[in-house]
Amino acid sequence: MLDHQPARRHQRDSGPRPARLRPLDVARVGAIGLRTRPIRAALSALGIAIGIAAMIAVLGITASSRLDLAHRLERYGTNLLTVTAGVDLRGEQAQLPDEAVDMVARIPDVEHVSAIGKVDAAVYRSDRVPASNTNGIAVLAARTDLRPAVGATLAGGAWLNRATERTTAVVLGATAARYLGIAEPGPDVRVWLGGQWFTVIGILAPVPLAGELDTAVFIGAPFAHDQLGFDGHMNTLYTRIAPHAVDDVRAKLGRTVNPEYPNEVRVERPSDALRVKEATDQTFTALLLGLGAVALLVGGVGVANTMIISVLERRGEIGWRRALGATKGQIRIQFLTEALLLSALGGAGGVLLGVAITTGYALTQGWPVAVPGWAQAAAVAATLFIGGIAGLYPAIRAARLSPTEALATP
Repeated sequence: MLDHQPARRHQRDSGPRPARLRPLDVARVGAIGLRTRPIRAALSALGIAIGIAAMIAVLGITASSRLDLAHRLERYGTNLLTVTAGVDLRGEQAQLPDEAVDMVARIPDVEHVSAIGKVDAAVYRSDRVPASNTNGIAVLAARTDLRPAVGATLAGGAWLNRATERTTAVVLGATAARYLGIAEPGPDVRVWLGGQWFTVIGILAPVPLAGELDTAVFIGAPFAHDQLGFDGHMNTLYTRIAPHAVDDVRAKLGRTVNPEYPNEVRVERPSDALRVKEATDQTFTALLLGLGAVALLVGGVGVANTMIISVLERRGEIGWRRALGATKGQIRIQFLTEALLLSALGGAGGVLLGVAITTGYALTQGWPVAVPGWAQAAAVAATLFIGGIAGLYPAIRAARLSPTEALATP
C-alpha cells in the first residue's frame, strides 16, 4: 500500500487547476452587474458623485478665491496704511491735526501720503430729486495726490488737478457713479451737489483696499473750504509705505500724527481685512467639506446596499459559476471589482461635476479657476477606498455560497 501512495498523491496534484483571471477578464466579469442593471448602477454611482462633487467644488472654489486674493494683494500691495481719528478721553470724536499730512510725509520710507475730509453736503442726479434720497453717497474733500496713495485707477475721465480742485468739478467713485446712473464723464454730464451744479470730470475704478471710496464723490479741498463750509479737518489719511518698512512705520504713525494724544489715532492695514475674510472663509470651507464627506459616506452606504441586493439576486449565477469551476477567490474578486467599478464611475462623474461647478462659479465672480490636482487625486483614491469597503462584505458573502446552496435558491 505504501508503494501506491505517491502515485495517488501525484494524480491528485496533477488534477485540473482553476484558470487564473487576467486583469482584463476581472474587469469584464466585474462589469456584468453594471451592464445588466444600468439604472440601479447609475443611481448608486450618483450618491458617490454628489459627495465627490461637493468636496471638489468646495476645495476648487476655495483655491480659486485664494488665488484671486493673492493676485489682488500682489496688484494693489499690502503696504497701504490708513490713519483715522478715534475718540478722546471724554468719549467724543477726535480730530486729526491740520499738519498731520506734512508730519507723516517726513517719515522715512513713506512713498505717498494723502487725505480726505467729510463735507456736509449731498449729491443728486438732478435738482428735482428729494433731499432724502441720498443713496448713502458721501461727499469728500480730496487732495490732488489721493489717487497714487490709495492705488486708484480711473475708469474714465481725469482726476482732480491744481486747476479743477478750485472749481465745480467732481470725480465719482465706482459705486456712486452706478447709483447716480452715470456711465461716462463729460463736459455735459452734471450732478447737483451742495445747491449747485458740478461737472463730472472723472469716474474711478473700484478701489479694493479702500472700499469706502467707491461710494463717495470727490471735490477739491480748496473749493469745499471756500464754497461749501468745509472746516479743513481731514478724517482719514492714506499712507503708502515702502514694503520693507511697513511694520516700523506703522508703529510710529500714531505718535507722528498726534504727538500729544497718540491714543486718539487709529492705524489700520486694509490688506489685513482681506486676510481676515479669507480666514473666515476657511471656517465655512471646513464645514462644507464635512457635509461633502457625509454625502460621500451616504453614497458608500448606497453602493454597499446595491451590492448586497445584487448578491441576493444573482445566486443562480454564482451557483453556475461555482459549478463550472470558479473558486471562492474568483467570486470574491468579481463582486469586489464590481463595487470598485461602481464607485470609480461615481468618482469620475463627481470630479467632472465638481470641476464644472468650480469653473462656473469662478467665472461668474471674475476669479481665476484653480482646482488642486491633489484634490482630484484624493477624490479618486477616496472613491476606490469607499468602493472597497462597501463591496468587501457582499463579496465575502457571495464567495461563501456553495454551488448547491446557490442553485437550490429559487
